[in-house]
Amino acid sequence: MNKIILLLIINLFFWEGACQEVIDKVVAIVGENPILYSEIQGQKLQLLQQGSNLDEDIDCFLLDEFMTQQLLIHQAEIDSLEVTEEMVKVELEQRIQYFSSQVGGTEALEDFYGQSIEEIKEEFFGQIEDKMKAQKMQQEVIGSISISPKEVKSFFYNIPFDSVPFINSKVKVSQLVIAPEITYNQKENTRRKLHQIKNRINSNEISFAVAAEFYSNDPGSKANGGNFGWVSRGDFVPEFDAIAYTIPLNTISNVFESPFGFHILRIEKRRGDQYYGSHILLKNEISEQDLADLKEKCISISGEIKSQKITWQKAITKYSTLKNAAANGLIFNESKGDMYWDMQNIDKSLFIGINNLEIGQYSEPLYYEDSKGNIGYRILKLEDRTVPHKANLSDDYEYIQQFALNEKQSKTMDEWVYKSAKNAFIKVDDLFKNCSQRKKWNLNW
Repeated sequence: MNKIILLLIINLFFWEGACQEVIDKVVAIVGENPILYSEIQGQKLQLLQQGSNLDEDIDCFLLDEFMTQQLLIHQAEIDSLEVTEEMVKVELEQRIQYFSSQVGGTEALEDFYGQSIEEIKEEFFGQIEDKMKAQKMQQEVIGSISISPKEVKSFFYNIPFDSVPFINSKVKVSQLVIAPEITYNQKENTRRKLHQIKNRINSNEISFAVAAEFYSNDPGSKANGGNFGWVSRGDFVPEFDAIAYTIPLNTISNVFESPFGFHILRIEKRRGDQYYGSHILLKNEISEQDLADLKEKCISISGEIKSQKITWQKAITKYSTLKNAAANGLIFNESKGDMYWDMQNIDKSLFIGINNLEIGQYSEPLYYEDSKGNIGYRILKLEDRTVPHKANLSDDYEYIQQFALNEKQSKTMDEWVYKSAKNAFIKVDDLFKNCSQRKKWNLNW
């Protein structure tokens, strides 16, 4: 990764400016907290890196955002809103874990920063604490706001016609999934292979890290020698947590099974509900012949459905091997909380499977791999497809409701700023004297 890009990402992640100009200046003060010109320019750089189109008044907008954050922090301290040291440590730990996973592990993060993890945490502790104070204060201001159906309608009817948002096409999709049955002999073969790897590690023939890089089927950790960093109880499957909290530190567990396959685990550190360590995963092997037989079975089932020898619903009940799936096979969009998928953001494998289908049609059998790495074949059915259209209350009420709520929250926030700014020391540089946001701050910039 390009070093400049990586630096931008790191600084965005830790909520600070993306760069420091050689010549810098304080452009605003809120309470006792200064805002630097470099912070605003750094944020612009990050937005450009993300592909955003910036308006001419972006500097004014960003200054307003920075000032609002500082006012929230200032008021949180006056109101003594509690953000404990432990709360900050938990948040900081999660951020360290996430970013370490993005750059190749904790050692890679330390190498890039030229600091130990503890030094990085110490450096960013205050910034994370401030951010949490601002979030908590903001929740105090707008957290209880709700919006009525009458307000939603009023909001929508007041939108100029040429400003009514455009809604992309959305689809509702169901599936029939058939995964190969893993036999006892296949499982025992996987277990035996992993046990042999463990023996080689214990006899010092190979290190745990090298074994993970060569043999592990977990793409997220194998490049780091099997290291998954700090995780919290519940981040992994229960079978994993159960072993992680029972084996002695710095020892290798017995081979154990989870829905992903078979593992060996080594825990190096534990603290409360968190642990740090490494693992090696071996998935149960599926032969090419098994997959070929499965595809033929799927083709046969597809033929039964299309010839109406069996209904879609009965086929799912009779043949689907997907556990805990909806009885009707509908694929739930967890990110949106409903059954519809925006065609601009839909999973690539779903898009390919249904893009050329008409409503009620079925795909040909498609190779399938789930989030756990389990493979098989599936048939997709396009249940519904909406046409692209301007938003309307009948079809897009929840979408409009969220926009209306956001606007109400924004107005409430602006009113709070106007009121609270009267009780805080505010100073803004003449560089921003023409910003339209100055009225909100009750100042003659």
